[in-house]
Amino acid sequence: MDRLRMSNLKIFSQSALIACGFFFAVAILLTAGLAQPAAAQTVVAIVNGDPITAFDIDQRTKLTRLSTRKTPKRQDVLDELINERLKIHAGRRYKLSIPDKNVDSSYASMAKRMNLSAEQLTQMLRKGGVHAKTLKERIRADLTWQQLVRGKYQSSFRFRDKDVLAALDSKTDGKEMDRGIDGKVVAYDYVLQPILFIVPKGAPKSAFNARRREAEAMRSRFQNCEEGLRFARALRNVIVRNQVSRNSSDLPAALRDMLKNTGVGRLTTPETTPNGIQVFAICDKRETKVDAPAMRKARQELFAEQFKVKSDRLLDEIRRTSLIEMR
Repeated sequence: MDRLRMSNLKIFSQSALIACGFFFAVAILLTAGLAQPAAAQTVVAIVNGDPITAFDIDQRTKLTRLSTRKTPKRQDVLDELINERLKIHAGRRYKLSIPDKNVDSSYASMAKRMNLSAEQLTQMLRKGGVHAKTLKERIRADLTWQQLVRGKYQSSFRFRDKDVLAALDSKTDGKEMDRGIDGKVVAYDYVLQPILFIVPKGAPKSAFNARRREAEAMRSRFQNCEEGLRFARALRNVIVRNQVSRNSSDLPAALRDMLKNTGVGRLTTPETTPNGIQVFAICDKRETKVDAPAMRKARQELFAEQFKVKSDRLLDEIRRTSLIEMR
């Protein structure tokens, strides 16, 4: 019996030693695994009770490096993160909350501008060592701040036409503007009829040149849309396409100038397209109150300038009344 008890005690002792060794090894592994994140989670600054960690700085640095191909200064990154915390806190004070779906939508739009899907953008960030959350946090701060500044200073972003015109004149000397007889900036609605002189695919350059000469010949005879389009439809291998309406605000500068220099009832200068030589018959032109392209651009620039002034002023006020503790 004593021998049996001794044998059992020996077995129990060995099992206990093995168990202790196992738990000791697990403890070492856990400690080693937590050591690096603990260092990364070192608090660098506290903004109104909200911590900014070394990990936050590392993530934002990598994100900036990916987007600009330059490594930012650590202090610049920290200042950016502090400002974002202040913007988010200010939004909460004014009961502004940006839904996750809005952030995700902006994230997807950003990816689309890069010719990527949201998933592909996430993968690209991951390869650079950046979590998608890092970019989304910046997007959330930007959306919050835009709503706050727009709402607080709404009246400051309403610009009279004469103010926009004065700003435009000072920057462009009127060179980019369409003007009416009285000198005021105007835009135009055009009614256009595209006419295509077909050239078969694979045809030599000489075929395009021959069709261009035909288009130029018709252009010299074209006096109005009613008779001119009837004549064009009777020509061989010529297509009169459906009528289109365009506003000069939405046209490239080159096309806008070409239409401006072509009278109503006349044809524009022939252009080469993959399918042949194309001209446009200008069948109607009406002045409209829609912003001219240059006016629209000037209004956007005025908004950007005013937004920056109000944004900087508000951020300075918030910063002075906030508790920012550096560690």
